[in-house]
Amino acid sequence: MPVIVTDFTWTQTEDAVRVHVPLKGARACKVDIISTDRYLKVHFPPFLFEAFLYRPVDENRSSAKIGNGVAVFTLMKTSRETWEQLMMSCDKETKQQLREEVLLKHQQKLSSQSRSKAEKQQAEKKYLLETMMKLEQDVRDNIQKMKEAERQKTTAELEAWQEICEKTNTNEEEEDLKKKGKTNSENIKQPVRTCKKKTEQKRTPPRTSGNIQVTFTPRVFPTALRESRVQEEEEWLKNQAEARRSRSSGAEDLQELSENEKNPEWLKDKGDCYFRSGDYQSAVNAYSLALRLNQNLLSVWSNRAASHLKLRNLHQAVQDSSQALDLSTPAVPSNAASRARAHVHRGAAFCELELYVEGLQDYEAALKIFPDSPGLQSDAQKIRDVIEGRETTSASW
Repeated sequence: MPVIVTDFTWTQTEDAVRVHVPLKGARACKVDIISTDRYLKVHFPPFLFEAFLYRPVDENRSSAKIGNGVAVFTLMKTSRETWEQLMMSCDKETKQQLREEVLLKHQQKLSSQSRSKAEKQQAEKKYLLETMMKLEQDVRDNIQKMKEAERQKTTAELEAWQEICEKTNTNEEEEDLKKKGKTNSENIKQPVRTCKKKTEQKRTPPRTSGNIQVTFTPRVFPTALRESRVQEEEEWLKNQAEARRSRSSGAEDLQELSENEKNPEWLKDKGDCYFRSGDYQSAVNAYSLALRLNQNLLSVWSNRAASHLKLRNLHQAVQDSSQALDLSTPAVPSNAASRARAHVHRGAAFCELELYVEGLQDYEAALKIFPDSPGLQSDAQKIRDVIEGRETTSASW
């Protein structure tokens, strides 16, 4: 059974109505909104706000904003007038009938939008495919034109070379006839045959076969350059190089440590001393160095989460607590205290981030481990009061 929201507020002008609905700690991604010309619904489990509007509104010009723990709706009136109240007065059966009509209309609208979106995507894909095919055809046409131009050029050069050879042969025959002074047909034929032999001897021999060495630009990726995304590939290679440099620089730093500083247990004790003295940043540094030497130390992850919580590094506290919980599997009695401590650290960080639902889940997980702890029971009840609006968020976790 949902909890009806009654602490909403609303204001109006002659043109618009503004409705403020408190979200009671719910995140924006968990809020479900339905708005039409006569109906407004805001659902964030376990709470529900529902309004059957006094007069119709223009849903195309209306808007909604979610932030700072409240949902603000600006509903544009269809006519300039002052409403006597926000919601219309009607019986339960009328509300049920209106609700069914609104939901049916809303579903039809969503279905229409989905079809329009699918048709638009299909049209974009078709246009992209046609464009790609046209570009590929243009490339093929250009290649064919280049081949034809090269063929014509080679043919022209060959014909010019043949003409030069024919002229050379003719000039040699004429010179031989003039020198020998031939007077009869036999004497004329002999130089012709000799000239032909000379011509045959001077013909250019066929070209010898051989291999042409072709080299290509070396690439890290196997795909062709025309099919690659150069910018993304360069960014990936840059990140890989930076990762290798960071690993090599980290190894050099570790080599400069003393024997005690290379002992994770010694570093953990050093961080504990810093934490007890209130020097939380030095504690974080000691714990971080210990984790660089050994990342499987459950207590170090948990203690660093507590130090980050003191320094209000809330997101880092959540990450370290989650890592401690991952290392404490399977759940056995020997690691019960460590699991409860990690849940409390993460729950406190979530509450400081105003994510009270997630924080309550971690505190309830810790209560399952130690159900008789009065401190855990008190903190869990405070979070419930904040979620239900019975207490402000000034409590310290």
